[in-house]
Amino acid sequence: MEEKKSVQHEAQPGVEKPKRSIKKCVKKFCKNKTNLAVLAVVIIALAAAGYFFLVKNKSTDLGQAAIKAKVENYVNTNLMQSGSKATVKDVTEEKGLYKVTLSIGSQDITTYVTKDGSEFFPQVLDTGKSLSQNQNGDQQQQQQQNVAVPKQDVPNVQLFVMSYCPYGTQTEKGIIPVVDALGSKIKFNIEFVDYSMHNDPANGDRKELDENLRQYCIEKNQPSKYLNYLSCFLKTQEPGQETACMASAGVDAAQVSSCASQTDAQYDVTKDLNDKSTWNGGQFPPFNVEKADNDKYNVQGSPTLVVNGTVVSPNRDPESLLQAICSGFNNQPEACKQKLSTTAPSPGFGGGTDSSGSGSSANCGS
Repeated sequence: MEEKKSVQHEAQPGVEKPKRSIKKCVKKFCKNKTNLAVLAVVIIALAAAGYFFLVKNKSTDLGQAAIKAKVENYVNTNLMQSGSKATVKDVTEEKGLYKVTLSIGSQDITTYVTKDGSEFFPQVLDTGKSLSQNQNGDQQQQQQQNVAVPKQDVPNVQLFVMSYCPYGTQTEKGIIPVVDALGSKIKFNIEFVDYSMHNDPANGDRKELDENLRQYCIEKNQPSKYLNYLSCFLKTQEPGQETACMASAGVDAAQVSSCASQTDAQYDVTKDLNDKSTWNGGQFPPFNVEKADNDKYNVQGSPTLVVNGTVVSPNRDPESLLQAICSGFNNQPEACKQKLSTTAPSPGFGGGTDSSGSGSSANCGS
């Protein structure tokens, strides 16, 4: 693999393998351990009272068309960010409920609703498992947060993302203030997951593949301009934003275009896009530009944060990210004592903060 330069950034002013649970894909559906326990208790209590079976067996059946409209309206009104939209792709009957497949961007998410439309289940617990088994994923997440990070004089920080993954962009927005604060005291690189979820090849859309190539080339050849470009890119999804952001960051667009073409050919990006036999699970085209590092750290999805060769999963607010990175110093600099924001940015593009409780668990991938 062509080696990309590690970037020692100086402080700058102002500046979606494919089988996924709903917990990892929708902002409002992500639950922390406490909420999961509460949800389990509620479901068990309803079952014990016979309420669930009463609803399932005796309620009015609205029919698939009405359920489709009702779920779409509910999700878009109550759960989606401004500018984002969910559509119901499929409604089928399963176990006395309607199984609803929601399409959000390029991601399909399975939910359930009672036939009368009165009860919506964004996440389903397996009643064949104990509460502790259902919580196993959250326990593993907490263990990851508490993992010990090896120490170095200059920590090496690698953030693996997909350029259009809402949780990758969330983490990028959270980590930029940290990189600004620590400056040249760390080596920091954005790297890309070795498959791409946010394209629509059937309609000629390969936006994420192209953006991955663009950012890879800017960071590789014009590293001092990369964070300025990225900060601009994360603000909006307006058409043509890439060109405008390159101009505002002073990026040599011709150099990026040449590099992107060469990298595309070297790593078969377009070739693999056109050959579905290479696709991840038959669903997503590969992006093998940084596959060696993906394999080295067993990267499964976006975002994945690696500090000194160790995968860590802090919350995505700047303060949590700062402390996770600072845990990798032999001797922490004064910059580690700064108090940054403890509020996570919103997933996706634009400003705002995260009120979904997605914490550090939601991602794009398996």
